[in-house]
Amino acid sequence: MTPPDRFSAADDPWIDVRDQHGYHRTGLRGLILDAHTIEDLAVAAAPAASAILRIATVLAARITGLDDPELNADTWNRHRSELLGRTDGFDTDAVNTYFAKYSFDVFDPLRPWMQDPRLREQCAIPSGINTLVFGRPAGNNLAWLSPHHDQAAMPLPTGEALQHLLIHHYYGASGGCTSRTAGTLTCPRAAAGPLRGTVSFHPLGRTLYETLLAGIPKFTADEQSEPDHCPWEEPQLPDPQAPLPPATWPGRRLTGMNRHSVLLVPGDDASTVTNAYLTWSTQQPRLAVTDPYLVVRTGTGRPPQARPRRADADRAWWRELDSLVLAPDEQHATRRPEVFDTLNDLPPPVRKSLRVRVHGFDQDTKTIQRRWYTAITPPLLAWSQEHDPARANRISECCTAAESTASRLTFLTNQAWKDTCHAAPSSKDPSWTATARSLYWQQAEAAFWHLLDTDTPARITFADTAARALRTATASARFRHRAAARAIATAVDALYTPPPAARARQDP
Repeated sequence: MTPPDRFSAADDPWIDVRDQHGYHRTGLRGLILDAHTIEDLAVAAAPAASAILRIATVLAARITGLDDPELNADTWNRHRSELLGRTDGFDTDAVNTYFAKYSFDVFDPLRPWMQDPRLREQCAIPSGINTLVFGRPAGNNLAWLSPHHDQAAMPLPTGEALQHLLIHHYYGASGGCTSRTAGTLTCPRAAAGPLRGTVSFHPLGRTLYETLLAGIPKFTADEQSEPDHCPWEEPQLPDPQAPLPPATWPGRRLTGMNRHSVLLVPGDDASTVTNAYLTWSTQQPRLAVTDPYLVVRTGTGRPPQARPRRADADRAWWRELDSLVLAPDEQHATRRPEVFDTLNDLPPPVRKSLRVRVHGFDQDTKTIQRRWYTAITPPLLAWSQEHDPARANRISECCTAAESTASRLTFLTNQAWKDTCHAAPSSKDPSWTATARSLYWQQAEAAFWHLLDTDTPARITFADTAARALRTATASARFRHRAAARAIATAVDALYTPPPAARARQDP
């Protein structure tokens, strides 16, 4: 068999999907053509799946004409509803016409897909394949038990390399990188990717076709004077020293906000990647744009600053439920993802079955990658404030009570430890606290779902849960030390007492 001399992101299989027959791989063209038969993506790396969803959503908007900023809200919603009524998916001719207009060749010498071919001349040395692959040790990091090290860099299948390329574009690290000289500017540092350390919430339909159409954010600005291009649609490669173009909707906003530039080096044929250049793409200030799939915390500073909710691998998805069902207003400190604002306009059969896919990547702001994770919620749009305000407010009340009780449990457990051991103040939590907090959150989810169907006061229920967790975590110490038993009893009593701020609100 003759080895392939090219790899097309459009036609070669590199995206894992699931349909009614099982699991298989496809390219971007097959992903769009067969979207009505595909149930969901099955990409193992959650950040890569989140990146592919954003790219596929833009492709769906391009092919269906839902990327036209001139459409008013009624026309846009009516057109999307008509598309969701189709059973044969996206128009085949429109899909093939779009993919024929642009190059999706990963190793094209002039316009490799989502890469910059100038890095071969602008970087003195490549970065190494281990730097590209998340999870492999690279540079000065210790290999420990990993078989990968710089003296034996193992090639990577091109499809997997593409997924890691996308992760760097969206979740890339800040700090030192391979030095790049572009014109008069030489710099060995890059800024963090636009989604670094965040958790995304994507509407999830019964098929990928519904997922993509439901996930298209609506144009909300007054006008758009600049043409909107994805990186592969740009007529020319971007100038690294030029000011950034506006974050136009939807192409640049969903696919063109990256801060890293990558170039893959193929092996003897196009089936593997043996090396890569990984460096900065721009040193210009970041544009003030919020991704439409992120929960945003609205700040209280002057001027107010909106920050996306950080990903936390130890945080269960139901703790975000109040942020998803409450309509945005000035009373809440968090705002649901912008894409959720259009979901109530979906046809009822689609809206009632719509779930939410959660993709998070727990990272620090620089180089540490903790863990990526994913989850699926049950259908929850029926609980939104627009459809069931009483239910939405009850969810918010329960989430707030759960978080407040957890904070109270942490404080009181620390205090009980100090009273028992006569310990000096410390910034680190004692062992009791971590164990009690872990036990509390394990039991709090069941209490939360039970509370939604009852009128029981949420604070009392979560106080019961916290008291059980605290007694369990300190059972051995209470048995052996009288001082510990006395301190824990005091802490348990305090769990049922509202904190001073809450008492002040309750008093007339």
